[in-house]
Amino acid sequence: MEYNINPKEYYPPMHSAEHLLNGTIDKMFGCGRAFSAHIEKKKSKCDYHFDRNLTEQEIKTIEEKINSLIAEDLPITEEFMSREDAAKYFDLSRLPEEAGNILRIIKIGDYDKCLCSGPHVKSTKEIGSFKIVSTSYENGVLRVRFKINENKS
Repeated sequence: MEYNINPKEYYPPMHSAEHLLNGTIDKMFGCGRAFSAHIEKKKSKCDYHFDRNLTEQEIKTIEEKINSLIAEDLPITEEFMSREDAAKYFDLSRLPEEAGNILRIIKIGDYDKCLCSGPHVKSTKEIGSFKIVSTSYENGVLRVRFKINENKS
């Protein structure tokens, strides 16, 4: 079997929170996952193709949904599939050829599933609490800035 995995230097709890944010925004608005993301330990951001800024109620709803998923203690697991099979479920247009023929999929319970080479926590409870710091909209791009407060257990 061929595994071509070069994990990005993302902070695992924040990177897992990013997956929950992407899944939630796509489920709520049908706009797809972020086309650009910058994941840092203290604060991160995701950019989405969108037509406006979020309302205060939408921000609150997103935060509540993500924090409820965190509280559910969903398992975060990985599986592998061929590039050919993955093309049936995922958009591979941004995937570089160097990714190889066997691709890694990260699953968060039954809530979210996507291609990913980065590090993750083992369950959502390890993320801590999720908070949207701010949002902005300009030229067809919605930017969502967020942070997490880790559980210290």
